[in-house]
Amino acid sequence: MRYLVLVSHGTLAQGVHSVLKMLAGDNPNILSTSLEDGMGADEFVARFGDVIKGIDAEDEVLLLGDIVGGSPLTNAMNVLAERGLLAHATVFGGVNLPMAMIAAMQLQSADIDGLKQMMLTEAHDGAREIVIDSAEDEDDEDL
Repeated sequence: MRYLVLVSHGTLAQGVHSVLKMLAGDNPNILSTSLEDGMGADEFVARFGDVIKGIDAEDEVLLLGDIVGGSPLTNAMNVLAERGLLAHATVFGGVNLPMAMIAAMQLQSADIDGLKQMMLTEAHDGAREIVIDSAEDEDDEDL
């Protein structure tokens, strides 16, 4: 079984999780938790441990965090290591919604190498500037 686990500062992970439920349905293999304002690392570690309690050593974990080197992602990786799950984990920092959507929609069907490539492509392609043609705006003012 493969799990998608989202972690972040604030409530970003739960927000992304909420959108995934809207777009891909409620999937029990998608989990999330966050380091919220005022919460210490020990409390986050305990919360993360509760969130992943159903994951077994033979399962795969796709861990997505908000910031590479940030305490939620670092602490989550430490917990996975303590539980013998890090060897079967794929970890990404800098999560965005397109990346998470591909992960959610292809969670069980894609091979892990293909899934990783699709996620990175979607993460990259999903972030871009939208350039507004100012000539159109000027033409509209003449009406």
